[in-house]
Amino acid sequence: MTAPLLIDGSSLTVADVLEVAEGRRTVRLAPEARTRMLATRAIVEGLAARGEAVYGVTTGFGKLSDIAIAPDQLAQLQVNLVRSHAAGVGPRLPEREVRAMLLLRANVLAKGFSGARPVLAELLCAMLGAGLHPEIPEQGSVGASGDLAPLAHLALALIGEGDLRHPKGSGPAAEVLRAHGLAPVALGPKEGLALINGTQAHTAVGTLALVAARRCWEAAHLAGAASLEALLGTPTAFDARIHAARGQRGQMESAALMLELLADSEIRESHRVGDPRVQDAYALRCMPQVHGPVLEAIRFAEGLLSGELNAATDNPLVFDDGTMLSGGNFHGQAAAMALDVLAIAMTNLAVMSERRIDRLVHPDLNEGLPPFLTPTAGVSSGFMMAQVTAAAITSECKILAHPASVDTIPTDGSKEDVVPMAMGAATKLRRVLHNLQHVLAIELMCAAQGLEFRRPLRAGVGVERAFATVRELVPALEEDRVLGPDIERLAAAVASGRFSV
Repeated sequence: MTAPLLIDGSSLTVADVLEVAEGRRTVRLAPEARTRMLATRAIVEGLAARGEAVYGVTTGFGKLSDIAIAPDQLAQLQVNLVRSHAAGVGPRLPEREVRAMLLLRANVLAKGFSGARPVLAELLCAMLGAGLHPEIPEQGSVGASGDLAPLAHLALALIGEGDLRHPKGSGPAAEVLRAHGLAPVALGPKEGLALINGTQAHTAVGTLALVAARRCWEAAHLAGAASLEALLGTPTAFDARIHAARGQRGQMESAALMLELLADSEIRESHRVGDPRVQDAYALRCMPQVHGPVLEAIRFAEGLLSGELNAATDNPLVFDDGTMLSGGNFHGQAAAMALDVLAIAMTNLAVMSERRIDRLVHPDLNEGLPPFLTPTAGVSSGFMMAQVTAAAITSECKILAHPASVDTIPTDGSKEDVVPMAMGAATKLRRVLHNLQHVLAIELMCAAQGLEFRRPLRAGVGVERAFATVRELVPALEEDRVLGPDIERLAAAVASGRFSV
């Protein structure tokens, strides 16, 4: 059994998030994090006891921060904050994304700058261990002051309000917690604010999207290499000398991967001599020049998101010298821009893949393959509509690639006058990836069908591995059948990493 993940506010990784979100790894608060939390909690309690004017502790919030709160109303202030901010709407976030949120919120509390008691982080960890998660609407956050609405729905569960899902269904949060040996918390000064102020909703969605993006990048090379073989393309354009001459690192790595996948190809040898063509179409020839920058975009996003996993994004922050400073670390511009860049990059993968699909099925472009890859063209339509589906969802990707992070609508009486729309960037990236997984699935299916017509010749070693995986999930097309389920199975395999290299 895997040992519990110890969170300390500074060492969480993308791989850790994936293990907890999908692998259901248990989580514990590191002892040193507990010590830090107790120290800064004492500072908050001291300030509250003295009645000093501190934002969110003895004052209202946002535009109401100039209003002082009486000592006997400090606890109610925090409860009211959570309730009033739980104003999200729309579809509920998938369980894996909520689990990532729970982990990230526990980790930022563990960092010690929030001034919250350890019991809050410990309850979040216990909920992960018991398989409990609140239902969190995905709409309602502008990404500053953090993901207030989604995190407020999370916080509701900790105080025993709202509903909690559990392995056998769902029920009132207080009842579900008690059924699993847990108790709701009574919020003290600043603790409601500590739970809802931060970037953990869009960072959770974005981190899991980052993992999906890397898997799609690898699958795109397998699909592209398979298409190249089926279309009797040449690997000459992937010669390392060409890419070294340009010097772009991602491009060089992409070209090297293509050569690795195409190694020992019998199909290539069959048309090396006597082929009148000099160059392939861009969708085949320029894969490294497009896939390479996509890799760089993935790395850019990974750098920003990895930093955000361990960032102190609360406000105000509590420091061990006894001071509390109000700033803007909750502003989600860093992640929003990274996720927008990733959406643009993934859309380019979809565009390249869809163009390769068209060449595979187009009777004027597919190098002697049967029209629409069916042996009985005319009476059968083959993969005609599969390409239409790819075109439709690729077009949607182009619309979704418009950046969210350049938009802003002032909120909270214009106290929050410039906001990054980070949650919108995260959820539309998720949609782009969902579309891309299906486009790549269609390409893999069509390329495998094309390879059937090149038998008995075998493709490159990497392509043959991909072909075998496709055939485990989808049989060759001998007569027309419903293709939707085939596409869904292959898309799920892309999403799960079965076409990673």
